[in-house]
Amino acid sequence: MAFMNWTDLLGTLMRSYARIGGTNSKMLEAYRDLVAAQGSNGALDAKTRELIAMAVAVTTRCDGCISSHAAAAVKAGATEAEMSDALGVAIALNAGAAYVYSLRAMEAFGELQTAA
Repeated sequence: MAFMNWTDLLGTLMRSYARIGGTNSKMLEAYRDLVAAQGSNGALDAKTRELIAMAVAVTTRCDGCISSHAAAAVKAGATEAEMSDALGVAIALNAGAAYVYSLRAMEAFGELQTAA
Protein backbone atom coordinates (compact mmCIF):
# COMPACT_ATOMS: atom_id res chain seq x y z
CA MET A 1 0.00 0.00 0.00
CA ALA A 2 1.43 3.37 -1.00
CA PHE A 3 1.01 6.45 1.16
CA MET A 4 0.67 8.72 -1.84
CA ASN A 5 1.55 9.05 -5.50
CA TRP A 6 4.96 10.68 -5.22
CA THR A 7 5.30 11.12 -8.99
CA ASP A 8 2.03 13.07 -9.12
CA LEU A 9 3.06 15.15 -6.11
CA LEU A 10 6.38 16.03 -7.75
CA GLY A 11 4.59 17.03 -10.96
CA THR A 12 2.13 19.18 -9.04
CA LEU A 13 4.97 20.89 -7.21
CA MET A 14 6.82 21.57 -10.44
CA ARG A 15 3.70 23.03 -12.07
CA SER A 16 2.87 25.12 -9.01
CA TYR A 17 6.39 26.41 -8.48
CA ALA A 18 5.93 29.50 -10.61
CA ARG A 19 2.53 30.30 -9.14
CA ILE A 20 4.02 31.89 -6.04
CA GLY A 21 6.61 33.55 -8.24
CA GLY A 22 3.86 35.50 -9.96
CA THR A 23 3.15 37.38 -6.75
CA ASN A 24 6.52 37.12 -5.03
CA SER A 25 9.20 36.96 -7.70
CA LYS A 26 12.03 38.18 -5.43
CA MET A 27 11.40 35.35 -2.98
CA LEU A 28 11.31 32.79 -5.79
CA GLU A 29 14.53 34.18 -7.26
CA ALA A 30 16.22 34.05 -3.85
CA TYR A 31 15.07 30.45 -3.40
CA ARG A 32 16.46 29.50 -6.81
CA ASP A 33 19.77 31.15 -5.91
CA LEU A 34 19.88 29.24 -2.62
CA VAL A 35 19.25 25.94 -4.41
CA ALA A 36 21.88 26.78 -7.05
CA ALA A 37 24.45 27.56 -4.36
CA GLN A 38 23.99 24.16 -2.74
CA GLY A 39 27.16 22.16 -3.08
CA SER A 40 29.06 25.01 -4.67
CA ASN A 41 32.22 24.33 -2.67
CA GLY A 42 32.41 20.76 -4.02
CA ALA A 43 33.08 19.10 -0.66
CA LEU A 44 30.13 16.69 -1.03
CA ASP A 45 28.99 14.94 -4.16
CA ALA A 46 25.40 15.23 -5.38
CA LYS A 47 24.42 11.77 -4.10
CA THR A 48 25.63 12.53 -0.57
CA ARG A 49 23.83 15.89 -0.56
CA GLU A 50 20.60 14.22 -1.67
CA LEU A 51 20.88 11.52 1.00
CA ILE A 52 21.33 14.26 3.60
CA ALA A 53 18.39 16.16 2.09
CA MET A 54 16.18 13.08 2.38
CA ALA A 55 17.08 12.63 6.06
CA VAL A 56 16.29 16.30 6.68
CA ALA A 57 13.05 16.04 4.68
CA VAL A 58 11.93 13.19 6.91
CA THR A 59 12.81 15.06 10.11
CA THR A 60 10.93 18.15 8.91
CA ARG A 61 8.01 16.04 7.63
CA CYS A 62 7.95 17.70 4.21
CA ASP A 63 6.26 15.53 1.56
CA GLY A 64 7.23 17.92 -1.21
CA CYS A 65 10.86 17.77 -0.11
CA ILE A 66 10.69 13.98 0.04
CA SER A 67 9.35 13.74 -3.51
CA SER A 68 11.81 16.18 -5.04
CA HIS A 69 14.87 14.86 -3.20
CA ALA A 70 13.89 11.23 -3.84
CA ALA A 71 13.87 12.03 -7.55
CA ALA A 72 17.21 13.85 -7.26
CA ALA A 73 18.70 10.97 -5.24
CA VAL A 74 17.67 8.48 -7.93
CA LYS A 75 19.21 10.75 -10.58
CA ALA A 76 22.41 11.04 -8.50
CA GLY A 77 22.71 7.24 -8.35
CA ALA A 78 21.72 6.55 -4.74
CA THR A 79 20.92 2.94 -3.94
CA GLU A 80 18.10 1.61 -1.79
CA ALA A 81 20.66 0.52 0.82
CA GLU A 82 22.19 4.01 0.93
CA MET A 83 18.75 5.60 1.23
CA SER A 84 17.80 3.21 4.01
CA ASP A 85 21.02 4.03 5.87
CA ALA A 86 20.45 7.79 5.53
CA LEU A 87 16.86 7.43 6.73
CA GLY A 88 18.09 5.35 9.66
CA VAL A 89 20.10 8.38 10.75
CA ALA A 90 16.93 10.51 10.56
CA ILE A 91 15.01 7.99 12.65
CA ALA A 92 17.74 7.88 15.28
CA LEU A 93 18.00 11.67 15.35
CA ASN A 94 14.26 12.16 15.77
CA ALA A 95 14.19 9.71 18.64
CA GLY A 96 17.17 11.48 20.20
CA ALA A 97 15.60 14.89 19.66
CA ALA A 98 12.34 13.70 21.22
CA TYR A 99 14.30 12.45 24.22
CA VAL A 100 16.23 15.73 24.65
CA TYR A 101 13.09 17.84 24.25
CA SER A 102 11.23 15.57 26.66
CA LEU A 103 13.91 16.38 29.24
CA ARG A 104 13.44 20.08 28.49
CA ALA A 105 9.67 19.73 28.81
CA MET A 106 10.02 17.98 32.16
CA GLU A 107 12.38 20.74 33.32
CA ALA A 108 9.88 23.41 32.27
CA PHE A 109 7.03 21.54 33.94
CA GLY A 110 9.03 21.17 37.16
CA GLU A 111 10.07 24.83 37.18
CA LEU A 112 6.52 26.04 36.55
CA GLN A 113 5.09 23.59 39.05
CA THR A 114 7.46 24.93 41.70
CA ALA A 115 6.61 28.53 40.81
CA ALA A 116 2.84 27.91 41.09
